[in-house]
Parts: sequence; C-alpha cells; structure tokens
Amino acid sequence: QPQLMETGGGSVQPGGSLRLSCTGSGTFYGTYCMGWFRQAPGMERVEIASLDHTGRIIYAESAKGRFTISRDNTKEILYLQLNSLKPTDSGMYYCAARLTGATAEVCQREYAIDYWGAGVLVTVSS
Repeated sequence: QPQLMETGGGSVQPGGSLRLSCTGSGTFYGTYCMGWFRQAPGMERVEIASLDHTGRIIYAESAKGRFTISRDNTKEILYLQLNSLKPTDSGMYYCAARLTGATAEVCQREYAIDYWGAGVLVTVSS
C-alpha cells in the first residue's frame, strides 16, 4: 500500500515561491494519476492540479499561470511549484493518488482518490 509524504511547506510573503514535494513509497505503474489538493481553514478541500500516467496535466483556474505540477518518474517524486503566492493560497496542501483506471480528470475528484498524504502547511502573509 503506497505511503505518501509531503514536504516543502512554510511561510512566505505575498509574491513569494515554494516548492512542494510528495514522495511515495511503493511503485506507481499502470494507469495511475496523482494530484495536489488544498484545504483552507473552515473550507472544503479543493483540487489544485493533477497529472496522469500519459503526462496529461490539469490545473484549477486559481492555479493556472502560477503553479506547476510535475513528476520525476525516476525518483518517484511529485512536485508542485508555487509562484506568485497570494494570501488566498494559504492552507494545507495534500498529495493524492489513484492507482487504477485513472486519468488526470479522475484525480481532480476527491471521492476518487485512493491515497492521501498527511498534508503540509503553506502560509502566505505579510
């Protein structure tokens, strides 16, 4: 059973950048997808970006042009580069994965996720 762990969170000023990483024990192969979700205090968890085994990538509107999702398949690390951060980007960021019958669209749906990391906190404030 894969274990996901996020690192790279922290506190930054508006306009700053962070890079989140998600390492997963176990081997991801076949028709998998992975993604990032964010949950702000008192809010529902929402999708930020996802990718699948074909390389297809989908971004939420709030992430387009500022965030970049990528995966190092050799190291099996999922990344989320966060640029031009805003206070509204603050929250817990969760790495997510589904290992079967998955597409980037599937990994946008919280109910379709099979595996979650514990989350990492990102705080954007001046």
